[in-house]
Amino acid sequence: MDEKITTIYADYKQGRTNRRDFVRKLAIVAGSSAAAMALLPVLEDNSLKASGDIQDDPELTSEFIRYPGETGEIRAFFSHQRVNKKFPAVIVIHEIWGLNPHILDVTKRIAKEGFLAMAPDALSPLGNTPENDQEKAMSLIRGLDQGQTVKNFVAAVKFLKTNPLSTGKVGCTGFCWGGGMTNQVAVNSPDLDAAVPYYGMQPKEEDVAKIKAPIMAHYGANDPRIDEGIPAFEEALKKYKKEYQIFIYEGAGHAFNNDSNPERYNEKAARLAWSRTIAFFKEKLI
Repeated sequence: MDEKITTIYADYKQGRTNRRDFVRKLAIVAGSSAAAMALLPVLEDNSLKASGDIQDDPELTSEFIRYPGETGEIRAFFSHQRVNKKFPAVIVIHEIWGLNPHILDVTKRIAKEGFLAMAPDALSPLGNTPENDQEKAMSLIRGLDQGQTVKNFVAAVKFLKTNPLSTGKVGCTGFCWGGGMTNQVAVNSPDLDAAVPYYGMQPKEEDVAKIKAPIMAHYGANDPRIDEGIPAFEEALKKYKKEYQIFIYEGAGHAFNNDSNPERYNEKAARLAWSRTIAFFKEKLI
C-alpha cells in the first residue's frame, strides 16, 4: 500500500488527526472522495487483522479476562508462556489512547520474557476502549476519576499476587499516561515489588515517601513538559531513601518506545530502555 496512505492512517489511529481531516487527506492522496471511501474499509480491516495476529502466538496463551476492581469488573489482556509453571507478574498500563493493539503487543513481549503479563483497560467502567477511535479514547480517559482509576490498577496488584499462575511477585510498567499511573500504583500499593514508568508524570514529593517498590524511570531528553518534573522527583527519592534508577535518553522525545508511531519512535533508546526494563524485572521479581 502507498506509504503516504499508511502514514495518514497511522496519524489518524494515533489520534494526531481527527476523522474529518483524515478523510480529507486520504481523498487527496487517493484522487477522489469516492476512492477514499473505498479504501477506508480496507485500511480498517487490515488494522483489525493486525490486532488479531497479536493474540495468535503459538508460544503464548493470551486472552481477555476480568478481575475485581474499585469500580466493578475490569477487563484486561492476559498473556503468559505455554509452560506448566508459575510466573512473576507484570502489569502493563497503556497510554492515553487506551488498550490498543500496540499495548497488546507490548504485553506479549513481556510474557515472552517469562512473566505473567496483564494489561488492564482503564476504560472498563465506560464500556472498554472504543475500537478505531483514538480521539474518543483520549477524551474518555481524560474524564476518568483519577482516584478510582488508580484503585482499579492497585486492585490488579492484589489480583496478580494471589493468581494461581503467579509466584506472588508483581511489577508494573506503563507509558505516557500509563507511566504516570505506574508512579501512582507505586505510591498507593505497598505490595508492589518493582515499578518502571516510561515518561510519566511524577508523583508529589509527599507521595514519594509512600513508595515501597524500587523504581526504574525512563525519559526522553526532548520531552520538556515531563522532564521538568525529574529534578524534584529525584530529590524526593533521595530524601526518602528510595531505591531508584533514572535514565534520560539523548535524542529521544516523548513516547520514544512506541514503535507503532514512526514520528516518535526512537529505536536506539527504545531497545536500550527495554533491555534495562527486562533485566530490572528479572532482578526484582524472579
